[in-house]
Amino acid sequence: MNDVASTKSRVAAVSVVASATMAAAKFAVGIAIGSLALISEALHSSIDLVATIITWFVVRISDRPADDAHHYGHGKIESLSALGVIAMLYVLAGGILVEAYSRLREGAAPPTFSYLAFVILGVDIVVNLWRAWALHRTAVATKSQALAADALHFASDVLGSFAVIAGLALAAAGFHWGDAAAAIGVAVMISLLGLRLGRSTIQTLLDRAPEGVSDKAREAIGAVPGVVGVERLRARMVGPTHFIDALVEVPRTYPIDRIDEIKRKAQESMSEIFGDADLTFTAIPVARDNESVRERIMVIARNSGLAVHHVTVHDLGGHKLIVSIDLEVDGNMPLIEAHDIAHKLEDHIREDFGADVEVDTHIEPLEPELPQGSDAEPARVEEIRLALRRLTHDGAIHDVHSVRVRDTDAGEIVNFHCYADPSMSVISVHDHVDEIERKLRAKFPSVKRVISHAEPPNAD
Repeated sequence: MNDVASTKSRVAAVSVVASATMAAAKFAVGIAIGSLALISEALHSSIDLVATIITWFVVRISDRPADDAHHYGHGKIESLSALGVIAMLYVLAGGILVEAYSRLREGAAPPTFSYLAFVILGVDIVVNLWRAWALHRTAVATKSQALAADALHFASDVLGSFAVIAGLALAAAGFHWGDAAAAIGVAVMISLLGLRLGRSTIQTLLDRAPEGVSDKAREAIGAVPGVVGVERLRARMVGPTHFIDALVEVPRTYPIDRIDEIKRKAQESMSEIFGDADLTFTAIPVARDNESVRERIMVIARNSGLAVHHVTVHDLGGHKLIVSIDLEVDGNMPLIEAHDIAHKLEDHIREDFGADVEVDTHIEPLEPELPQGSDAEPARVEEIRLALRRLTHDGAIHDVHSVRVRDTDAGEIVNFHCYADPSMSVISVHDHVDEIERKLRAKFPSVKRVISHAEPPNAD
């Protein structure tokens, strides 16, 4: 049993003992002196005792985790138990009213005066004040409707005890109707407090959104970096848990791992604000106003399951868009099939940008997955390293290092690092490195691919 469940069970158990003791004392004294008000209050406390016993069992069930049959946990059993207790209270209130009216109509004798009744009621007030405070504090901390119902019952007991004291005092002063009037006051207070609790319980059972939760959740999710907007948000409570269902707009250009990070941060925000929170996050990809043409084309290709690269875009004087794309397809695919794929991609681009966009697609074989290779012999690595040194001697690219050569069935793969002036542009560096790679492959035809990494000197 977790700490929350243990706390609720402990408070409920203490409440059971207190309810039984005080109900028995008030009932015994009420019978002895013939006070309907005190007997009514004892019966009220007896129902509280039954309610508290029910609560003690209910809180042990409500904290069970979700299972295959109860996907949202067992928290609503607390609301059902609270509803059952409210029904018992109204039955009791009705019975008290009928008996009080009967005594008033028949002119029943007033109760016998006894100081013991006032002592019992004074002790009852102190005990119920403590119980109401302890239960209310625990109910707020654990968001338990069952404990909240108990706290409300004991608060009503305090008011009822004061009403009974007033009734007994009136009866002792010679007003024979004082005891029956106090009983009616107890019944009215029970009814009013039950109405208040019933409204809250029914709202929970009807999945009414908790006050302010939707606004707080919407604001917190909207503040997560990467969230474009919250299209729809629904919230409800089951026991102490806030269940929040949100449709969240995210940029369609984001990769899956970035969206997953947004979900994680949104859940952390909900837990920080509401404590026990369960967020269902549905991402809706949307186009942003600042989305570039290249990004839009990459999204179109990705949605078609196609691999594209080297996307170039030109705008002819603001009246015509020129797009060029390298499309990778299976190298063994017949040209007619590859052309159909390219044609469909071009159609999708025109649908997005307009029929007058000019699209040219360069079809090339998809780079195959290379088989696992092995490190080349040290002599071969040294030979290629020296060749790279000569190709970069006194050039913009210099100090070749970390040279690695691997042998594969497709040919040799060469990796190397080199230095370039930090002030050089990326385009300039790329052009120089490309030239080195071309010369190396020309010198060593067995080299299938060259991967270079240019960096400024003293880079970390």
